[in-house]
Amino acid sequence: MENRALGEARWILATLGGGWLLTFLFLPVLSVGFAALILFTGYFFRDPQRVPPADEDLAVAPADGTVTTVDEIEEEEFLKCKVRRIGIFLSVLDVHINRTPLAGEVTHSEPKAGGFLDARDPNASSKNQSRSWVFVGASGPVMVRQITGAIARRICPWAVVGDKLERGERFGMIRFGSRTELFLPLDCEILVKIGDRVRGGETPVARMKART
Repeated sequence: MENRALGEARWILATLGGGWLLTFLFLPVLSVGFAALILFTGYFFRDPQRVPPADEDLAVAPADGTVTTVDEIEEEEFLKCKVRRIGIFLSVLDVHINRTPLAGEVTHSEPKAGGFLDARDPNASSKNQSRSWVFVGASGPVMVRQITGAIARRICPWAVVGDKLERGERFGMIRFGSRTELFLPLDCEILVKIGDRVRGGETPVARMKART
């Protein structure tokens, strides 16, 4: 799924490219603005390589951004148990590729209709449009929820149910500012705190307890 991010921007780049060409021909001063937007779009849809830590018991961040939530909640939709939750806010300057926290098979990938509150709003988790993913691997099931924001209006899923993904592998993205949440077993050791900056597919966020 490498290099798919830029494909999500093709219609945006085509529109901006058309605007740049027209303004360059007829109103050159405005073409500078279109050129800047084209550069920003290319920057936003960047897809850097990430290397997970060698220890496979370490769950990695599913997204780039700032940790805004570390708590325990009752997850009633898919995992149906009490879990640890790590919430990550992605600004428009962050990489928006989502990556698997642990190796496993995709058993659920389900969208949910909703609104478009600011992704930093605590109510965004339950009220915004979202997509929930469940990955089942050696450490048991874990879940990632992609949540839209006030600017982000589209979740782009790349993986499908039945796919077997490695830790840190790309499974989708959210276009523009958004929120990503990771749901983990209660017995894991959380390694991040609110305010920490994390890199998707690379920063360890929890140590999983071995399952027998």
